[in-house]
Amino acid sequence: MAYINSYLTFNGNCREAMTFYRDCLGGELTLQTIGESPVAGKMPNSVENSILHAVLAKDELVIMATDMVEEVGLIKGNAISLMLNCSSEEEARGLYHKLSKGGRAVHPLQETFWGALFGDLTDRYGNNWLVNYDKNQ
Repeated sequence: MAYINSYLTFNGNCREAMTFYRDCLGGELTLQTIGESPVAGKMPNSVENSILHAVLAKDELVIMATDMVEEVGLIKGNAISLMLNCSSEEEARGLYHKLSKGGRAVHPLQETFWGALFGDLTDRYGNNWLVNYDKNQ
């Protein structure tokens, strides 16, 4: 069966953002710069430290990212969110708190009519997160 991984695009701050996510979520972070890749000789020296590909992995959680932006530039919108399904109320509260630092708590965590603790936020990098703990699981 196919599965979907989140793939985020940054404009020069991929290393910073992915390190922040690792610090919030835990896991192992691997980073490959353009200078370390086979395409290094085809790219300007000014981008050699930019991240070509990053992976943050922890159990089933996988977030991928890059600094490689198309010529039109980075355009952020509200069409994509990263959903974190937590295994406890404490985990949900902790992750919400960490990810919202320097960002914006759009809807703070609250009890929902469907039996979950749920909230959403926009982090300091402009990415949208949904934090959910299903109390019925």
